[in-house]
Amino acid sequence: MNDTTDTPVADMAFEDALDELEKIVRRLESGDEKLDESIKLFQRGEALKKHCEARLADARERIEKITGGEGGKPSGTEPFDAG
Repeated sequence: MNDTTDTPVADMAFEDALDELEKIVRRLESGDEKLDESIKLFQRGEALKKHCEARLADARERIEKITGGEGGKPSGTEPFDAG
């Protein structure tokens, strides 16, 4: 059963890429794949991982935290800092 798609990674939504990455991890962990197929799966997984990381970084940059001013009214925004 082939759980991966031929969709170009760059065209995938974050959720679809993450779902496919999880399926690849399960297949590799099972140890049932032949060496050549395992290498292909690993390479696809690496591309999916990088894609997901890039999408998350982009989303993180877009999120802004609203800052409060006097009387609790919003006074502006500042970049989101998850750390």
